[in-house]
Amino acid sequence: MKSNNPLLLDNQLCFALYSTSLAMTQFYKEPLSEIGLTYPQYTVMLILWEQDGVSLKHIGDALGQKSGALTPVIKRMEVDGLVQRLRGVEDDRSLSIALTEKGRQLREQGLNVNRCVAEACGIDLEEVVALREQLVKLRTKLIK
Repeated sequence: MKSNNPLLLDNQLCFALYSTSLAMTQFYKEPLSEIGLTYPQYTVMLILWEQDGVSLKHIGDALGQKSGALTPVIKRMEVDGLVQRLRGVEDDRSLSIALTEKGRQLREQGLNVNRCVAEACGIDLEEVVALREQLVKLRTKLIK
């Protein structure tokens, strides 16, 4: 039986979220390695599969990261032939990221990764949607 001690690690919401996040990203490693992506690269690809040719700033904002932290990830993806970095014509400080044909073709394999993770969670779609909505609501409250 769990103690009601508020300072026990297992009683911390933050630890439950943290350890679950670690478990989830760890689970993603195998199916993502099969298609040649890391988890950070996969999150970038998800954004680009939804809307191709967006700014680095847009990607950073969507992921809650500074664009400088994403630069090595994007550069590696460019070396791998998945994306191309395009400088703005009018403002060479602006940088857009666009999928290559290879990056667009990887989308179908990305769908398989998604299915594999959904099956591993072992909960039905309604529960997944409800859990995701609760987590988004919590995140929104925390970043105000």
